[in-house]
Amino acid sequence: MNAAKIPYLTLDPEIEAAIRADRAANWKNPHAFHDEDVVRREDNRHDDATLTRPAFARDIEKIINIPAYNRYADKTQVFSFVENDDICRRGLHVQLVSRIARAIGELLGLNVQLIEAIALGHDLGHTPFGHAGERYLSENYEQHTGLCFRHNVHSVRVMDQLYRRNISLQTLDGALCHNGEFAQQVLYLGDTATFDQLDDAVARCTADVSEIKKLRPSTLEGCVVRVSDMIAYIGKDRDDAIDVGIISSRSIFDSTVIGRTNAQIINNMTVDIVNNSYRTDHIAMSEEAFEDIVLAKKQNYEKIYFKEGTVSEYENIIQEMFAELYDRLLADLIAGDESSPVFKHHVASLVAKSASIKRDEYLKEEANRIIADYISSMTDSYFIALHRHLFPNSPHRIFKREYCDDLK
Repeated sequence: MNAAKIPYLTLDPEIEAAIRADRAANWKNPHAFHDEDVVRREDNRHDDATLTRPAFARDIEKIINIPAYNRYADKTQVFSFVENDDICRRGLHVQLVSRIARAIGELLGLNVQLIEAIALGHDLGHTPFGHAGERYLSENYEQHTGLCFRHNVHSVRVMDQLYRRNISLQTLDGALCHNGEFAQQVLYLGDTATFDQLDDAVARCTADVSEIKKLRPSTLEGCVVRVSDMIAYIGKDRDDAIDVGIISSRSIFDSTVIGRTNAQIINNMTVDIVNNSYRTDHIAMSEEAFEDIVLAKKQNYEKIYFKEGTVSEYENIIQEMFAELYDRLLADLIAGDESSPVFKHHVASLVAKSASIKRDEYLKEEANRIIADYISSMTDSYFIALHRHLFPNSPHRIFKREYCDDLK
């Protein structure tokens, strides 16, 4: 179907009328999460909600003021090796997720500050070079420990253990369960209500990656972020692919409901979700929209994610660079080599910038855990620079497509 013939959807008239009537009557969604029910690991008076700093506004401020948030700016979303200021990095991605999720959440009468906190924090545990980097780090981590590394699980560790900002259970649960890669037509609530349950889920997902598929957000706000994660990247990745020359037109994609362009996908998915979720205890999309979103993801993989300019272009090289860095840094840590960047950059920085973590305490952690913390914290540029520093004679080199290459 021609993209121009796929309409911009509008709210069902009955749903729109219900939303307007409910707003006029000051109706409160009984399934929204209320600020007064926030749960934190530590009962600090400093973290009590106030009129000027409500419960989840505090989480938002905590998240955007930790170093891991700054590093979003130089972490791959899709395109790692193309110098182009117009393409999306992970820092923009989380903002797009937040914007889409807040729009849906506001229409549904949900807690938009909780939504924003989850959206901004959900990828804090991501590695350099996106999902490929995640895979390579997990390969090395599993080889040494038998455990797996996944960015959603590590996002919880970053907020809850490494920087110890006393982030709420609800925000952490949403980050853990965002799992945008697992498309579902209907998202029903999970039952995580305590930190013991959260800790158990983290342990299970670290021991067995298949456990991640079982995760369900325990708030509707978390469910909205989970589906918005997909909405945010499907169309934007197509725009970026055109900008870097991987595809020439969106017309190569098929669609019957959600459209092919980023604007259509955002609008049509937002409308479809609200039409199918308003005044319910779950988040749902129509069968037609679900089939379209699954097809859209499949087509993005086929036509974009395995092409030049993405990590796949340097897959073997990056994989070997991860292994070299991992083994060298692990050996330095075990040997107690204080001149190593694992001490001078990672441990020193973490101790200085974490709220309460102590050096001796952190160094008692299992060595592979510390190396996974370090490598996952790296930006793309830092990873490349550190590898070049530690292995100046390595044949493994990456060459980005520079700004002016097309002028030569």
